[in-house]
Amino acid sequence: MSKRSSDFRQKEVISITEGKRLGFVSDVEIDFERGVIESIIIPGQSRFFGFFGQAEDLRIPWSDIYKIGEDLILVKTLT
Repeated sequence: MSKRSSDFRQKEVISITEGKRLGFVSDVEIDFERGVIESIIIPGQSRFFGFFGQAEDLRIPWSDIYKIGEDLILVKTLT
């Protein structure tokens, strides 16, 4: 089954390792030479109402993705 990068955007990502919601996919990293998705990107959380900036984006390698569902993505990763 083929997937487009747009199929991943705005899906919620949940860590099955921690049982925690990590956020929503905002982007994907693609290796165009090999034609594969390398990772999904979840934006960092704002700190204290945005006054102290934003945490770094969370990059989840493709190998850590356990299952992709209709509305969410389950990952095996520790944050």
